[in-house]
Amino acid sequence: MRESVQAEVMMSFLVSEELSFRIPVELRYETRDPYAVRLTFHLPGDVPVTWAFGRELLVDGVSGACGDGDVRIAPIDSEHSDEVLIRLQVGQDQALFRVGIPPLLAFLDRTDKLVPLGQERTLVDFETHLDEALDRILAEEQSAG
Repeated sequence: MRESVQAEVMMSFLVSEELSFRIPVELRYETRDPYAVRLTFHLPGDVPVTWAFGRELLVDGVSGACGDGDVRIAPIDSEHSDEVLIRLQVGQDQALFRVGIPPLLAFLDRTDKLVPLGQERTLVDFETHLDEALDRILAEEQSAG
């Protein structure tokens, strides 16, 4: 069985209202973490940055505004637009991306073929993977602080 789905999607990184540039962004979905999607981008002169957030958040965000934490996704307010804004925020720092909905839907369709939405719990050893992920998060927090 295939264990992951990935896609490279071109997104506009919005630096300000006047300045933006297009960058390749990797979207990745893995069966070992069936509820999450990972978004990795690499800005020139910087190390790659990866964000993990709920796959369901991405599904909901292509049709309506959602998210109330560090990740917010919303369609652009225009009758003729087929794009969404993805806002990633930590404290006062944020990254804002504009991306077309069709490549997101194609990626989500592939994830759904791998693990249908709502069927994440049926994966073998999910509890073990959850325990491993929690242990990893706790270890990272302890080493950082």
